[in-house]
Amino acid sequence: MNEFHDRGPRKVGQVKEVTSLANPIIKDIKALTNKKSREESGTFMAEGLKLVIDAIELGWTIRTLVYAKAAKGKPLVEQMAAKTVASGGLVLEVNEKVISSITRRDNPQMVVGIFETRWTKLRDVKPKDGETWVALDRVRDPGNLGTIIRTADAAGASGVILVGETTDPFSLETVRATMGSVFAVPVAHATAEEFTAWKKHAGVSVVATHLAGSVDYRTIDYKKKPVVLLMGNEQSGLPEQLANEADALARIPQQGRADSLNLAVATAVMLFEARRHLLLLSEGK
Repeated sequence: MNEFHDRGPRKVGQVKEVTSLANPIIKDIKALTNKKSREESGTFMAEGLKLVIDAIELGWTIRTLVYAKAAKGKPLVEQMAAKTVASGGLVLEVNEKVISSITRRDNPQMVVGIFETRWTKLRDVKPKDGETWVALDRVRDPGNLGTIIRTADAAGASGVILVGETTDPFSLETVRATMGSVFAVPVAHATAEEFTAWKKHAGVSVVATHLAGSVDYRTIDYKKKPVVLLMGNEQSGLPEQLANEADALARIPQQGRADSLNLAVATAVMLFEARRHLLLLSEGK
């Protein structure tokens, strides 16, 4: 991952044209589909001009901008290229074969950005009144995690806490599912023990969904303290260690033959209920 790591700032204005899949920079970028490569380089991939614009506007550090020749000359692409080189990044102009190979898609986006990963430290998470956080225990599915991050953004939640061994929020699949919200929603990670210790002094109300929950989720008071919605693993739900830390064990009433909800859907239901008193329709929304 040498092109990404320990090289320091590049010269302003560095633009390269690349047409070969064997180019070492392209190989390094393609390697970002692997978690180990993302962790070693401290970078990840985001596809699409909108995501690149959102990330740069939100202050994320772009290392490399890749665009297809077909996108050359488009004003917004040129603006992002200028911002990339001004910040010491690398701009690559590639053919469609190369960009398809990078994104593993037959009809790829015309623009791809390589950004530095950014984690929020759990000890720095100090929820204030009116804030809602989502804590996910051992979430496994990238689509679920990405959808939850997107939903947290839409509902006005303050961030997501990943508990235990979880899927990577910076994987290509997760970033795709967030639709850009990964750049707007802080993400922290912690062990179950670290989360439990944090909860003791964070001044929050932890509301957990649990099959043994006796409280209708609609009857809980979400106003008295900052709320952390604690959601269990897709297959096994919450372990007792975490369930015992909850201030309320909630259930979503169901009718019909399905015996459970998808994790992302259940989280969305909980999020919009927890924030119902804070969400107002406004013009254009």
